[in-house]
This record gives sequence, C-alpha cells and structure tokens, in this order.
Amino acid sequence: MADLYLGLVHYPIYNKHMKVIATAVTNFDIHDIARTARTYDVKKYFLIHPLKVQEEIIKKITGYWQHGFGRVYNPDRSEALDRVQYLPDIASAVAEIKKLTGKEPVTITTDARIYPNTITYKAARQMLHEGERPVLVLFGTGFGMEKETMAAFDYILEPVYGPSNYNHLCVRSAVAIILDRLAGEAWWEK
Repeated sequence: MADLYLGLVHYPIYNKHMKVIATAVTNFDIHDIARTARTYDVKKYFLIHPLKVQEEIIKKITGYWQHGFGRVYNPDRSEALDRVQYLPDIASAVAEIKKLTGKEPVTITTDARIYPNTITYKAARQMLHEGERPVLVLFGTGFGMEKETMAAFDYILEPVYGPSNYNHLCVRSAVAIILDRLAGEAWWEK
C-alpha cells in the first residue's frame, strides 16, 4: 500500500455566502481526526492554516497532549497526535511529503459536488493499494475549498451520499467515512 497522508484545509475556503475566508481550527478536529488518522495508519495529518495565531492554538493543544500532563494521562491520544503537523498552505504539505518519500504525491480532495476529474472510491482505493506514489487526501472546512484551488488537484472524490437528500456532513464524519472506504477492511469481500 502507498503511504497515505491527510490534510485539513482552512484556507482558501468558502463561507455560506461563497466568499473566500480562513476558517478557525477546532479542538475536536485536531483530536478526533488525529485518532481516525492513527486508526487508518495515515503517516501525517497536516493542519493547514496561514494564520500564525491558529498555528499557536494548534501547538498549544497538541503540546499539552504530547509533552504535558496529557501525555501521561492519555498516552493513546498522545500517540495519535504525534502524526499531527501544522503547515501554512497546501503547497507546503506536498513539499513535505516529497521530502519524506522522495516522490510527488497524488493529490485527492473531497467535495459535495461533481467535477470533471471526479473519481470513484473504488478507483482511489485501487490507486492507494496498488500505486507507488504517496497519496495526499485533502478535506476542506466551511463550505468547501475555492474552485481555483480545487482545479489544481489530481482528483476529486465523489460525494458521500446517504439515503436522504440531505448532504452536509461535519468534516470529522466525512474523514472517518472516506478513510474507511479508502484504507479500511474490505468487508464486502468476506
């Protein structure tokens, strides 16, 4: 299996009025996604945000669980948070993966809309399991990444659909569902 990386993008993001903004980092997104990333053997979980004040929040939260009392109190959480890394932009995440692996990653993002380069979960799973290049899966916050940024990615995963016409998952749920589809047990083969 190729190395799997994850990025949570906070800029450039649309708000509900389709204006480009930077969203705030949340404590739950750091903890919950780190634990999900650890479960699915994600090599690094990048928190991508351009503002220094948000970097300081990330460092304070992760530092407590990695170096403070939290490390002793909950070593499992500390282990999960060891995979978290702050980066200021998407290009830095791509460069970090290239530095770590010597290979340019395949960039895949997610959205609730269909694009010309949308691929199925089956195709992405096959790319991850049989490919040699690392895979970086990026998740947008807010109301999704701005369209010019989306156009720069290699692929966009098809939306996650439930049985209803409501489609607005929180990012933590989307990450868990998508990582299970890409890297989880092939339960349908049993």
